[in-house]
Amino acid sequence: MLLPPEQTLFVRGTVPALLLAAAPVHDDLPVLAVADGEVPHCEGWSIVPKLTLCVVDGPGDAGIVIPAMVAPVVDGHQGLPADLADWCEDAERAGGAVVLSLDALPESLDWTHLLRSGTSRGGFLPALT
Repeated sequence: MLLPPEQTLFVRGTVPALLLAAAPVHDDLPVLAVADGEVPHCEGWSIVPKLTLCVVDGPGDAGIVIPAMVAPVVDGHQGLPADLADWCEDAERAGGAVVLSLDALPESLDWTHLLRSGTSRGGFLPALT
C-alpha cells in the first residue's frame, strides 16, 4: 500500500526514525514496549531506506511504500529541516531505523512520550540494501 508522504516524518539521528500517521500497517506492528531505554527489534519486519521510495515490509502481506523524495525530513536534535540523503546514510550506518506508527504525527518530538508503552506501535527495523 502507498502511504502519502504527508503522513510521514523522517527524523535524522544516530539511529534515525520514521514516524507514520494513520498507516495501514498500524495494527500489524507490535505495541512498542521500551525497556531500559532499548527500542525492541520488530521481528519479521524490515525497511528499505532509499531516496525515491522507502519500503516498510512486514510479515505476510503487511507493508507500505512511501514516496520518500517528497516526504518531510527533520534533524532529530533541533527539529530543523534536513536532507533525506543524510537520513538514508544514517539508516545505513545504524543498520536500520526505528519505525513508530501513531494515530497522528506529533506537533513536537517528545521522545519520552513517543516511546512510552501504549503510545505507539513499532520498533527497530533492520535495513535491507
